[in-house]
Amino acid sequence: MKLGIIGLPQSGKSTVFEALTKNMPDMTHKGENRISTIRVPDSRIDILSEMYRPQKTIYAQVEYFLPGTGGANKTQAKEQSVWAATRECDALIHVIRNHTGAGFEKTAPYEDFRNIEQELILADLVVVEKRLERIELDHKRGKKTDPREHTLLIECRKNLENEIPLRRVTELASARELRGFTLLSAKPMLVLFNNDEENNGMPKVNRLTDLENCLVIRGKLEQELAQMSTEEAVEFLNEFNISESAMNRVIRESYNVLGLVSFFTIGKDEVRAWTIKIGTQAVDAAEVIHSDIKKGFIRAEVLSYDDLMEAGTYVDARKKGTVRLEGKTYEVKDGDIINFRFNV
Repeated sequence: MKLGIIGLPQSGKSTVFEALTKNMPDMTHKGENRISTIRVPDSRIDILSEMYRPQKTIYAQVEYFLPGTGGANKTQAKEQSVWAATRECDALIHVIRNHTGAGFEKTAPYEDFRNIEQELILADLVVVEKRLERIELDHKRGKKTDPREHTLLIECRKNLENEIPLRRVTELASARELRGFTLLSAKPMLVLFNNDEENNGMPKVNRLTDLENCLVIRGKLEQELAQMSTEEAVEFLNEFNISESAMNRVIRESYNVLGLVSFFTIGKDEVRAWTIKIGTQAVDAAEVIHSDIKKGFIRAEVLSYDDLMEAGTYVDARKKGTVRLEGKTYEVKDGDIINFRFNV
Protein backbone atom coordinates (compact mmCIF):
# COMPACT_ATOMS: atom_id res chain seq x y z
CA MET A 1 0.00 0.00 0.00
CA LYS A 2 1.40 3.37 -1.03
CA LEU A 3 0.74 6.89 0.31
CA GLY A 4 1.62 9.96 -1.73
CA ILE A 5 2.88 13.08 0.05
CA ILE A 6 1.45 16.29 -1.42
CA GLY A 7 1.29 19.98 -0.49
CA LEU A 8 2.21 23.49 -1.57
CA PRO A 9 5.85 24.52 -2.09
CA GLN A 10 7.65 25.14 1.24
CA SER A 11 4.99 23.23 3.18
CA GLY A 12 7.65 20.72 4.26
CA LYS A 13 6.83 17.71 2.05
CA SER A 14 10.48 16.67 1.70
CA THR A 15 11.09 17.21 5.42
CA VAL A 16 8.15 14.94 6.28
CA PHE A 17 9.26 12.28 3.79
CA GLU A 18 12.77 12.27 5.24
CA ALA A 19 11.50 12.18 8.81
CA LEU A 20 9.20 9.26 8.01
CA THR A 21 11.61 7.20 5.97
CA LYS A 22 15.07 8.33 7.21
CA ASN A 23 15.78 8.58 3.50
CA MET A 24 18.02 11.61 3.09
CA PRO A 25 18.21 13.46 -0.26
CA ASP A 26 20.68 12.50 -2.97
CA MET A 27 21.51 15.82 -4.66
CA THR A 28 22.51 14.03 -7.86
CA HIS A 29 18.85 12.97 -8.26
CA LYS A 30 17.24 16.23 -7.18
CA GLY A 31 13.70 16.70 -8.53
CA GLU A 32 13.13 12.98 -9.11
CA ASN A 33 10.42 10.83 -7.55
CA ARG A 34 11.38 9.39 -4.17
CA ILE A 35 9.91 6.25 -2.65
CA SER A 36 10.63 4.26 0.49
CA THR A 37 9.08 1.29 2.30
CA ILE A 38 9.06 1.32 6.11
CA ARG A 39 7.67 -0.86 8.87
CA VAL A 40 4.59 0.04 10.90
CA PRO A 41 5.46 0.37 14.62
CA ASP A 42 3.40 -2.13 16.60
CA SER A 43 4.02 -2.83 20.29
CA ARG A 44 2.00 -6.05 19.96
CA ILE A 45 4.61 -7.49 17.60
CA ASP A 46 7.34 -6.37 20.00
CA ILE A 47 5.67 -8.23 22.88
CA LEU A 48 4.90 -11.36 20.84
CA SER A 49 8.49 -11.46 19.69
CA GLU A 50 9.66 -11.25 23.30
CA MET A 51 7.33 -14.12 24.22
CA TYR A 52 8.27 -16.50 21.39
CA ARG A 53 11.87 -15.49 20.63
CA PRO A 54 11.44 -16.38 16.93
CA GLN A 55 14.18 -16.58 14.33
CA LYS A 56 12.44 -13.78 12.40
CA THR A 57 10.12 -10.92 13.37
CA ILE A 58 8.29 -9.27 10.49
CA TYR A 59 6.23 -6.08 10.86
CA ALA A 60 3.52 -4.70 8.59
CA GLN A 61 4.84 -2.23 6.02
CA VAL A 62 3.67 0.88 4.20
CA GLU A 63 5.22 2.71 1.28
CA TYR A 64 5.68 6.49 1.06
CA PHE A 65 5.99 8.32 -2.24
CA LEU A 66 7.21 11.88 -2.77
CA PRO A 67 6.58 12.99 -6.37
CA GLY A 68 9.40 14.92 -7.99
CA THR A 69 9.06 18.03 -10.09
CA GLY A 70 11.17 16.84 -13.01
CA GLY A 71 12.64 19.31 -15.42
CA ALA A 72 9.45 20.62 -16.94
CA ASN A 73 8.02 24.06 -16.44
CA LYS A 74 5.83 24.68 -13.40
CA THR A 75 2.45 23.92 -14.99
CA GLN A 76 3.64 20.80 -16.78
CA ALA A 77 5.47 19.57 -13.71
CA LYS A 78 2.34 19.72 -11.59
CA GLU A 79 0.27 17.71 -14.04
CA GLN A 80 2.89 15.33 -15.41
CA SER A 81 5.25 14.75 -12.49
CA VAL A 82 2.95 15.23 -9.51
CA TRP A 83 -0.69 14.39 -10.14
CA ALA A 84 -0.02 11.78 -12.83
CA ALA A 85 2.42 9.91 -10.58
CA THR A 86 0.29 10.42 -7.47
CA ARG A 87 -2.68 8.69 -9.10
CA GLU A 88 -0.89 5.39 -8.49
CA CYS A 89 -1.09 5.91 -4.70
CA ASP A 90 -3.73 4.35 -2.47
CA ALA A 91 -4.04 7.37 -0.15
CA LEU A 92 -2.67 10.90 0.26
CA ILE A 93 -0.81 12.73 3.00
CA HIS A 94 -1.43 16.47 2.64
CA VAL A 95 1.28 18.52 4.36
CA ILE A 96 0.22 22.05 5.34
CA ARG A 97 2.62 24.75 6.48
CA ASN A 98 1.85 25.95 10.00
CA HIS A 99 5.34 27.28 10.76
CA THR A 100 6.76 30.78 10.46
CA GLY A 101 10.22 32.22 9.95
CA ALA A 102 12.26 34.41 7.67
CA GLY A 103 10.92 34.52 4.13
CA PHE A 104 7.53 33.00 5.05
CA GLU A 105 4.21 34.77 4.85
CA LYS A 106 1.69 34.49 7.67
CA THR A 107 0.33 30.95 8.00
CA ALA A 108 -3.03 30.23 6.39
CA PRO A 109 -3.71 26.50 6.89
CA TYR A 110 -7.28 26.41 5.60
CA GLU A 111 -6.52 28.49 2.51
CA ASP A 112 -3.47 26.34 1.73
CA PHE A 113 -5.56 23.19 2.10
CA ARG A 114 -8.22 24.54 -0.23
CA ASN A 115 -5.60 25.51 -2.80
CA ILE A 116 -4.42 21.91 -3.22
CA GLU A 117 -7.92 20.50 -2.78
CA GLN A 118 -9.13 22.55 -5.74
CA GLU A 119 -6.26 21.26 -7.86
CA LEU A 120 -7.23 17.68 -7.04
CA ILE A 121 -10.87 18.41 -7.87
CA LEU A 122 -9.97 20.10 -11.15
CA ALA A 123 -7.67 17.24 -12.18
CA ASP A 124 -10.50 14.77 -11.49
CA LEU A 125 -13.04 16.88 -13.33
CA VAL A 126 -10.87 16.78 -16.45
CA VAL A 127 -10.70 12.96 -16.26
CA VAL A 128 -14.45 12.61 -15.67
CA GLU A 129 -15.38 15.03 -18.48
CA LYS A 130 -13.14 13.19 -20.97
CA ARG A 131 -14.68 9.84 -20.09
CA LEU A 132 -18.22 11.19 -20.35
CA GLU A 133 -17.41 12.65 -23.76
CA ARG A 134 -16.10 9.25 -24.85
CA ILE A 135 -19.21 7.48 -23.58
CA GLU A 136 -21.46 9.92 -25.47
CA LEU A 137 -19.43 9.36 -28.63
CA ASP A 138 -19.61 5.57 -28.27
CA HIS A 139 -23.36 5.83 -27.69
CA LYS A 140 -23.81 7.81 -30.91
CA ARG A 141 -21.79 5.20 -32.78
CA GLY A 142 -24.03 2.45 -31.46
CA LYS A 143 -21.43 0.95 -29.16
CA LYS A 144 -22.61 -0.64 -25.95
CA THR A 145 -21.81 1.36 -22.80
CA ASP A 146 -22.14 0.62 -19.09
CA PRO A 147 -25.17 2.53 -17.74
CA ARG A 148 -23.93 2.13 -14.15
CA GLU A 149 -20.57 3.70 -15.00
CA HIS A 150 -22.30 6.56 -16.80
CA THR A 151 -24.58 7.27 -13.82
CA LEU A 152 -21.65 7.25 -11.40
CA LEU A 153 -19.62 9.60 -13.59
CA ILE A 154 -22.54 12.03 -13.78
CA GLU A 155 -22.67 12.01 -9.96
CA CYS A 156 -18.91 12.57 -9.84
CA ARG A 157 -19.19 15.57 -12.13
CA LYS A 158 -22.02 17.06 -10.06
CA ASN A 159 -20.02 16.78 -6.83
CA LEU A 160 -16.77 18.01 -8.35
CA GLU A 161 -18.49 21.02 -9.90
CA ASN A 162 -19.77 21.81 -6.40
CA GLU A 163 -16.18 21.50 -5.11
CA ILE A 164 -16.98 18.39 -3.06
CA PRO A 165 -14.06 15.91 -3.00
CA LEU A 166 -15.19 12.40 -3.90
CA ARG A 167 -13.76 10.84 -0.72
CA ARG A 168 -16.69 12.45 1.11
CA VAL A 169 -19.19 10.52 -1.04
CA THR A 170 -18.78 6.90 0.02
CA GLU A 171 -20.73 5.43 -2.90
CA LEU A 172 -18.44 7.15 -5.40
CA ALA A 173 -15.15 6.69 -3.53
CA SER A 174 -15.71 2.93 -3.23
CA ALA A 175 -17.40 2.25 -6.59
CA ARG A 176 -15.77 -0.66 -8.41
CA GLU A 177 -16.66 0.85 -11.79
CA LEU A 178 -14.57 3.98 -11.04
CA ARG A 179 -11.40 2.34 -9.72
CA GLY A 180 -9.64 2.42 -13.09
CA PHE A 181 -9.81 6.22 -13.17
CA THR A 182 -7.71 6.52 -9.97
CA LEU A 183 -9.50 9.73 -9.06
CA LEU A 184 -7.35 11.86 -6.75
CA SER A 185 -10.09 13.42 -4.63
CA ALA A 186 -11.57 9.96 -3.99
CA LYS A 187 -8.44 8.76 -2.21
CA PRO A 188 -8.38 8.65 1.62
CA MET A 189 -6.45 11.59 3.06
CA LEU A 190 -4.42 12.36 6.16
CA VAL A 191 -3.73 16.05 6.82
CA LEU A 192 -0.45 16.95 8.56
CA PHE A 193 -0.03 20.42 10.04
CA ASN A 194 3.72 21.10 9.93
CA ASN A 195 4.33 23.31 12.99
CA ASP A 196 7.26 25.25 14.41
CA GLU A 197 9.57 23.28 16.71
CA GLU A 198 8.15 24.89 19.86
CA ASN A 199 4.49 24.57 18.82
CA ASN A 200 2.67 21.26 19.22
CA GLY A 201 -0.88 22.64 19.07
CA MET A 202 -3.58 21.98 16.49
CA PRO A 203 -4.46 25.15 14.52
CA LYS A 204 -7.97 26.47 15.07
CA VAL A 205 -9.49 25.58 11.72
CA ASN A 206 -12.63 23.66 12.60
CA ARG A 207 -13.82 23.85 9.00
CA LEU A 208 -10.94 21.49 8.23
CA THR A 209 -10.32 19.47 11.41
CA ASP A 210 -14.01 18.54 11.69
CA LEU A 211 -13.98 17.00 8.20
CA GLU A 212 -10.54 15.45 7.74
CA ASN A 213 -8.17 13.12 9.58
CA CYS A 214 -5.64 15.59 11.02
CA LEU A 215 -2.39 15.34 12.96
CA VAL A 216 0.19 17.88 14.11
CA ILE A 217 3.91 17.35 13.55
CA ARG A 218 7.04 19.42 14.05
CA GLY A 219 8.72 18.51 10.82
CA LYS A 220 12.19 19.94 11.39
CA LEU A 221 12.46 18.40 14.85
CA GLU A 222 11.32 15.03 13.50
CA GLN A 223 13.79 15.27 10.62
CA GLU A 224 16.60 15.82 13.12
CA LEU A 225 15.40 12.82 15.15
CA ALA A 226 15.44 10.66 12.03
CA GLN A 227 19.15 11.37 11.55
CA MET A 228 20.08 10.37 15.12
CA SER A 229 21.20 6.96 16.31
CA THR A 230 18.67 5.00 18.39
CA GLU A 231 20.51 5.92 21.61
CA GLU A 232 20.68 9.62 20.69
CA ALA A 233 16.99 9.67 19.75
CA VAL A 234 15.95 8.08 23.07
CA GLU A 235 18.05 10.59 24.99
CA PHE A 236 16.59 13.48 22.97
CA LEU A 237 13.00 12.33 23.53
CA ASN A 238 13.61 11.94 27.26
CA GLU A 239 15.22 15.36 27.49
CA PHE A 240 12.19 17.05 25.97
CA ASN A 241 9.72 14.75 27.77
CA ILE A 242 8.33 13.36 24.50
CA SER A 243 6.85 9.86 24.79
CA GLU A 244 7.52 8.88 21.18
CA SER A 245 8.32 10.36 17.80
CA ALA A 246 5.30 11.93 16.09
CA MET A 247 6.35 10.00 13.00
CA ASN A 248 5.28 6.76 14.69
CA ARG A 249 1.81 8.22 15.09
CA VAL A 250 1.82 9.35 11.46
CA ILE A 251 2.82 5.88 10.27
CA ARG A 252 0.13 4.18 12.35
CA GLU A 253 -2.50 6.69 11.21
CA SER A 254 -1.39 6.15 7.59
CA TYR A 255 -2.18 2.48 8.08
CA ASN A 256 -5.61 3.36 9.52
CA VAL A 257 -6.41 5.83 6.74
CA LEU A 258 -5.80 3.07 4.21
CA GLY A 259 -8.45 0.99 5.98
CA LEU A 260 -5.96 -1.70 6.96
CA VAL A 261 -5.66 -4.02 9.95
CA SER A 262 -3.11 -6.62 10.99
CA PHE A 263 -3.51 -10.22 11.99
CA PHE A 264 -0.62 -12.22 13.40
CA THR A 265 0.96 -15.62 12.98
CA ILE A 266 3.21 -16.75 15.81
CA GLY A 267 5.77 -19.46 16.46
CA LYS A 268 9.42 -20.22 17.11
CA ASP A 269 10.30 -19.73 13.44
CA GLU A 270 8.50 -16.46 12.86
CA VAL A 271 6.28 -13.83 14.45
CA ARG A 272 4.65 -11.84 11.68
CA ALA A 273 2.03 -9.18 11.03
CA TRP A 274 -0.04 -9.70 7.89
CA THR A 275 -1.84 -6.76 6.29
CA ILE A 276 -5.46 -7.01 5.17
CA LYS A 277 -8.35 -4.66 4.49
CA ILE A 278 -10.98 -4.15 7.18
CA GLY A 279 -13.77 -6.68 6.66
CA THR A 280 -11.59 -9.36 5.02
CA GLN A 281 -12.97 -12.86 5.52
CA ALA A 282 -10.84 -15.67 6.94
CA VAL A 283 -10.56 -17.56 3.67
CA ASP A 284 -9.22 -14.44 1.91
CA ALA A 285 -6.87 -13.65 4.79
CA ALA A 286 -5.48 -17.17 4.34
CA GLU A 287 -4.62 -16.35 0.73
CA VAL A 288 -2.45 -13.44 1.91
CA ILE A 289 -0.13 -16.06 3.42
CA HIS A 290 -0.33 -18.58 0.55
CA SER A 291 -2.87 -19.45 -2.16
CA ASP A 292 -2.71 -23.14 -1.16
CA ILE A 293 -4.02 -22.27 2.32
CA LYS A 294 -7.08 -20.65 0.77
CA LYS A 295 -7.51 -23.55 -1.63
CA GLY A 296 -7.45 -26.15 1.14
CA PHE A 297 -9.03 -24.04 3.88
CA ILE A 298 -10.71 -26.06 6.64
CA ARG A 299 -10.90 -23.81 9.71
CA ALA A 300 -9.14 -20.84 11.28
CA GLU A 301 -8.01 -21.24 14.86
CA VAL A 302 -8.34 -17.71 16.27
CA LEU A 303 -7.18 -16.06 19.48
CA SER A 304 -7.31 -12.30 19.98
CA TYR A 305 -4.11 -10.60 21.09
CA ASP A 306 -5.88 -9.12 24.14
CA ASP A 307 -7.13 -12.56 25.21
CA LEU A 308 -3.60 -13.94 24.92
CA MET A 309 -2.25 -11.13 27.09
CA GLU A 310 -4.97 -11.74 29.68
CA ALA A 311 -4.32 -15.50 29.77
CA GLY A 312 -0.54 -15.22 29.71
CA THR A 313 0.13 -18.17 27.38
CA TYR A 314 -1.55 -19.82 24.42
CA VAL A 315 -2.07 -23.00 26.45
CA ASP A 316 -3.81 -21.06 29.23
CA ALA A 317 -5.95 -19.19 26.69
CA ARG A 318 -7.07 -22.54 25.28
CA LYS A 319 -7.98 -23.71 28.81
CA LYS A 320 -10.04 -20.53 29.31
CA GLY A 321 -11.92 -21.20 26.06
CA THR A 322 -10.82 -18.03 24.27
CA VAL A 323 -9.18 -19.97 21.43
CA ARG A 324 -11.97 -20.63 18.94
CA LEU A 325 -12.52 -22.19 15.52
CA GLU A 326 -13.94 -19.98 12.77
CA GLY A 327 -15.14 -20.72 9.24
CA LYS A 328 -14.47 -19.17 5.85
CA THR A 329 -16.79 -16.18 6.28
CA TYR A 330 -15.42 -15.03 9.64
CA GLU A 331 -14.31 -11.37 9.38
CA VAL A 332 -10.76 -11.15 10.68
CA LYS A 333 -10.28 -8.51 13.39
CA ASP A 334 -7.27 -6.33 14.05
CA GLY A 335 -4.97 -8.19 16.45
CA ASP A 336 -6.31 -11.68 15.74
CA ILE A 337 -3.68 -14.40 16.13
CA ILE A 338 -4.55 -17.09 13.58
CA ASN A 339 -3.45 -20.63 12.84
CA PHE A 340 -5.04 -21.78 9.59
CA ARG A 341 -6.00 -25.43 9.26
CA PHE A 342 -5.93 -26.58 5.65
CA ASN A 343 -5.43 -29.62 3.46
CA VAL A 344 -4.22 -29.58 -0.14
